[in-house]
Amino acid sequence: MPLLHNSMKEALRLCPPLILLIRQALKDVKVHAAGKDYTIPEGDMVLISPSVGMRIPEVFAKPDEFDPDRFGPGREEDKSSPFAYMGFGGGMHSCMGQNFAFVQVKTILSVLFREFELEMVSKTMPEIDYEAMVVGPKGNCQVKYNRRKRS
Repeated sequence: MPLLHNSMKEALRLCPPLILLIRQALKDVKVHAAGKDYTIPEGDMVLISPSVGMRIPEVFAKPDEFDPDRFGPGREEDKSSPFAYMGFGGGMHSCMGQNFAFVQVKTILSVLFREFELEMVSKTMPEIDYEAMVVGPKGNCQVKYNRRKRS
């Protein structure tokens, strides 16, 4: 189960469902980034792109490669800095249903993988549709399901 969980996290890291997370600074916030000090003034809007933030090479090694082991023991790249991983947002406004989502998807995939062999029919993965409100695939990704033989 850890590999499946980490694979789901990695898929969300590479293809997060939200393009932007928007917050308003409730007070002046001091930020240190790239060797410089900044202040975000109270009332300013802060926009964060998980798609960009979760591909920073100083945080995630080889950020454009699918590597679920980056979340495993000994590496845990998602814990290298606060909010490095934003698959479900972050802080007090993170998605309340993330634990349920992981359990639900792992249950469904476990049953599918136990009962079927999956084969990708499409020659390539579909492009990512960044123009949609919630990011998803452009077009179809066809998969063939072959029921496993019972012994």
